[in-house]
Amino acid sequence: MLFLLLILSARAQKPLTQYVNLFLGTATLWDSIDIGYKPTHRTWGAEVFPGASLPNAMVQLSPVTLFHSGSGYQYEDTVIYAFTHTSKGHWNLCHIPLLPANGNFSPEDYCSPYNHQNESAHPGYYQVYLDRYHVNVELTSTLRCAFHKYTFRDPKGEKLIADLSRSNERVRDWEIVQEGTHVFKGFQQTGEKMYFYAVANHAITNIGSQKSDKHEISVVSFSDEPGPLELQIGFSFVSTANAKENLEKEMLGKSFQQVRGEADRTWEALLSKIKVEGGTERQKGLFYSTLYRSFLWPALRSDVNGEFTDMAGHVVNPGFNYYTEPSLWDDYRNKLVLLGMLSPQVAADVIKSLIDKGEKTGGFMPTFFHGDHAAPFIAGSYLRGIRDFDVSRAYNLLLRNATMENPSRPHIFEYIGKGYVPEYDIKNPNVETKATAGVTKTLEYAYDDYAVALLAKELGDTDNYNMLMKRTSNYKNVFDVSTGLMRGKLENGNWIEPFDPQFPYYEYMYREANAWQSSFFVPHDVIGLIGLYKNKEAFEKKLDQLFSIPWNGVEAYNFSGFIGQYCHGNQPDHSYPWLYTFIGEQEKSQVILDSIMNHFYDMGKYHLAYAGMDDAGENSSWYVLASIGLYTFSPADPEYIVSVPLFSRVAFALGDRSFVIEKKGSGKKIAQITYGGKKIGGYFVAHADLLKGKKLVISTR
Repeated sequence: MLFLLLILSARAQKPLTQYVNLFLGTATLWDSIDIGYKPTHRTWGAEVFPGASLPNAMVQLSPVTLFHSGSGYQYEDTVIYAFTHTSKGHWNLCHIPLLPANGNFSPEDYCSPYNHQNESAHPGYYQVYLDRYHVNVELTSTLRCAFHKYTFRDPKGEKLIADLSRSNERVRDWEIVQEGTHVFKGFQQTGEKMYFYAVANHAITNIGSQKSDKHEISVVSFSDEPGPLELQIGFSFVSTANAKENLEKEMLGKSFQQVRGEADRTWEALLSKIKVEGGTERQKGLFYSTLYRSFLWPALRSDVNGEFTDMAGHVVNPGFNYYTEPSLWDDYRNKLVLLGMLSPQVAADVIKSLIDKGEKTGGFMPTFFHGDHAAPFIAGSYLRGIRDFDVSRAYNLLLRNATMENPSRPHIFEYIGKGYVPEYDIKNPNVETKATAGVTKTLEYAYDDYAVALLAKELGDTDNYNMLMKRTSNYKNVFDVSTGLMRGKLENGNWIEPFDPQFPYYEYMYREANAWQSSFFVPHDVIGLIGLYKNKEAFEKKLDQLFSIPWNGVEAYNFSGFIGQYCHGNQPDHSYPWLYTFIGEQEKSQVILDSIMNHFYDMGKYHLAYAGMDDAGENSSWYVLASIGLYTFSPADPEYIVSVPLFSRVAFALGDRSFVIEKKGSGKKIAQITYGGKKIGGYFVAHADLLKGKKLVISTR
């Protein structure tokens, strides 16, 4: 009888892919209470896409409702312009726009209205009905290929609009040509050159164009044949020949349902690496939706034959999968650690890709946006046991970043010489003032120094280890005792005047933050940070102010979702909720963590908005890790800070073993933490211990 019950229970278990809501994060916040100020323009949403993709794939096949807007898709829009094949969520990409059509249209008027009632999405699958052309669109994909299935109400006069002169980037050149009766191919040149090779199941009768004074579109016409029009398209950043080979190896000859089923199983396998029990259905939905979002970027750029186009413009094949650069300023904090935990080979190949880029672009490790955060990503990955990359080559690039003037660490000589990055003396600065962001650079460089120092120690480079560790305390040089906050300094050592700690800046003193959102970023030395205050009580009072002083109503695109001055809609302060733990007030941290998880991930009218940008999965990964009670407080260090999970039990597949997190009790205060039956002192658990595959028990009261 028990055996039968177990079988029935297993059959009734909901597939994890069914918990994923691909529309979560596609809506925008408009309510001033949700945002934190009264908006005069559209604030940034999570900027994610709802279309079909596989984990870290080359292809992201998704609808575009508005070009030059984040991922290209915004839930509140009412028309679709095209289905494009790349997306990140940062106002770029959206390559190869295609749209099925019939009847009359023009280069200036071809988009179609649609309704969310006739739209659906699932991992690896997207569907929508285009009202203008009376066609049901279904999309699925492999790593490097896209499958379009168009079911027209009237199958006569089927056409495909290819608007190759448009993307989210400036299009420099494009081409589309017919090859035989069922094939068209070409490319679109933006910053990258993306080639395509498409095979249709209906014969192509003509490829023409329509031009206006402002715009040109290509139009592929098909013969009248029964059944849905299907397009199987291979892509490559090397050549049309490689695009064809990708198509032949990954998709050609398979049915739409077969490809869709394979995509679903791929996602199910990845999501199944973390299985949660307990919690509400809403919490499970948020968990698996954010876990899904954590594995869409960086994106694959090498072909099935191993070839890719490197930064020097050469086609090479060094024997690893080549990926785009991660959004390092954002996702080094948590997403790249999660990537290494669940997809270690992808993480290793991403590091190899960074090394390849760095060695071919001046000899410095690439960065993204701000800071030098390949350092904690690579150091943390190495210390967690990811060794399938040349650590000496990586270390050489990172050390050059830390010691030579270079584009990855601007103002590095000032930082070395003065112990801080000076700010310019600017009169009447505003939110969009551009300067050095000296405070943020100082704090971030100090942490990056710490990460490089960890590698130096591992590699036996004692001299550079000592030099770098000495610099890790440079954060103290921008601490203003009179305000208890980090503050900009001029070249002569004077503090910036006047000083309003609540006013946000994009690039003046602080990078996309104000003083409150910047002043506690010392993940490598929290004890040293606390020591800058009179006592722990003074530090606690400052944290209380951080989470209680109301936002001052200043409007900024990427600031939204506030608890006091804390802004969950942007990344700089994402580790701050855990700071109370360091002064013996862990339950205060938990109250804030629970509040963030409960309020900031399904906001707004449709319950589909994040508090702010997902930034290629960083905001999503924050939820994944916080909800299971393990966070990467210092991602360079191979350890995790423990908090109270949302779920009663978590089974986490790490390498060839699984460890379990078990919550006992329903309180917010952690009474005891044990691992493998042994009590843990403090609130950190080592990655090496988790690899042993034992049980982490978090007892609460």
